[in-house]
Amino acid sequence: MSVSNPAEFRNAIPWRAGAGLAPKRGAILIIADDSDLAEAMRTALEGAGFVVQIASSVREGLRVGSLHGASTIIVERGADGSDSLKVVEALRAADDQTPVMVVGVSESVEERIAYIRSGADDYLARPFDLREMTARVEALLRRCREDRKTVLHVGAIEIDLVGRAVRCMGRSVDLLPREFTLLEYFARHPKQTLSRRQLLEDIWRSKSHVKTNVVDVQVGTLRRKLDPTGERRFIVSVRGAGFRLEPDGLD
Repeated sequence: MSVSNPAEFRNAIPWRAGAGLAPKRGAILIIADDSDLAEAMRTALEGAGFVVQIASSVREGLRVGSLHGASTIIVERGADGSDSLKVVEALRAADDQTPVMVVGVSESVEERIAYIRSGADDYLARPFDLREMTARVEALLRRCREDRKTVLHVGAIEIDLVGRAVRCMGRSVDLLPREFTLLEYFARHPKQTLSRRQLLEDIWRSKSHVKTNVVDVQVGTLRRKLDPTGERRFIVSVRGAGFRLEPDGLD
């Protein structure tokens, strides 16, 4: 596995179309180099009612991770352990509290402590029984379910992910479904410049390179709804690069 830029974990996009099944118990993302291990874990977890996606690299993992995050992420410890540690650190740095289990061969107590301190929720040393692995995933979900963030607070913007409601500067904002998804995406990447291509791929799931103004139109509509008066700019245009969310707005 390779992590060239841990901050890329903030740019995870929706599940691939092939993973459209509604999970009975949750969606699990496995990031592992060892294909045999990954398939064995997939079989065990699917048998327990989970929907499972496998990524053979961190970069691929970004392409199959959901916008809201999987229910649990299982990361295989790499050859030197550094990449899987960066995975955990990057998720926590992005304020993503998705439960993470690291699996790997390690006789070092210090290393396991390092993972836990970096934000990992569990470390399962190989070899292990697949039934124990499944039981630990279930325990992680039970422990973390009540702690899951259901409301995003980003500066003057409040997003209720369950009620699908938005408030900006204390005022209710009525958004259409696509506008809500777009705002949530911006809120999960505050102060980051997001390109039009990135937004097309992640929000509209479009790989087309044909020029389109759909992003500009939707961003413009969202911008006006957040601040009808035009006194504050919450979504600013970055010339030649894209758009950026300013959580408190710019005068």
